Amino acid sequence: MTTQLETWQVVLIIVGVLGMVMSNIALLKYAAKHEMKRKSQSQQPEKSNETKPFGESERQD
Repeated sequence: MTTQLETWQVVLIIVGVLGMVMSNIALLKYAAKHEMKRKSQSQQPEKSNETKPFGESERQD
């Protein structure tokens, strides 16, 4: 047994889908224009305390 959708239900579904598609396109356009900010040198932690992996120590021959 199949039930048929009424006209207002079909229109409501179409409007909902079109609204979602258009909002996603607008969000993509906004995200493409938005500039990603990177941390400046002063905000990054110093790398002097980092340890090197085994075998990569500085050798003086």
